[in-house]
Formats: sequence, C-alpha cells, structure tokens
Amino acid sequence: MSETQTMPGDVLAVAERWAGEGRRLALATVIETWGSAPRPAGSHLVIDADGNFEGSVSGGCVEGAVIAEAADVIESGTARTLEFGVADETAWRVGLSCGGRIRVHVERLEA
Repeated sequence: MSETQTMPGDVLAVAERWAGEGRRLALATVIETWGSAPRPAGSHLVIDADGNFEGSVSGGCVEGAVIAEAADVIESGTARTLEFGVADETAWRVGLSCGGRIRVHVERLEA
C-alpha cells in the first residue's frame, strides 16, 4: 500500500488526506454511549464543507443530523456536543428509538 492510500475505515487518515487537499473539515466523535448504540465510544465521522463524509458515528438519520451540524461547525468554528436518546424529541425525529443514548462531539479541524 502506498503512502497516499488508506486502510478501509481509517477515518483519521482520510481526514489528514482531505486536510492536505485543502478541504475544510469537521470531525465527529462518539464520546459516550448508554444502552443500545450502533457505534462504540471513539468512533469517528469526518465531514467536509461540501457534505462528503467518511466513517460512522451511528445509524442513518442520526448521521444526517450530525452532518448538518458539522456544516455549522465548519462555518462558525465553534465545537458542540450533540446528544441523541430515546427520551429526546430530536432522537425520535431522526429515528433513534432503540432505547440507547449517544453523545457526539463535533469540532472543526484546522489544517
């Protein structure tokens, strides 16, 4: 494997490569889980300013919400922590009804 190739699932290597290409990025990290959660703490999702992404922090609709928040984080530079859980109205709206709870920290990556 050459230096420009990355291992499948190596989200941080993808972030490094995309940063090297001059893309504006945000990194989402699962910082806490409780109960049923599709991804463990430490899982990453990198998002660029055009909405391209690599990795995973949860299932479909939650990731859509995280990607939308990442666009704001990239623009403002202000990190934020998102929480999705069964008792949270946002969780129902995005389809997280499995009984678990996750907290995801989203921060802008600087080149």
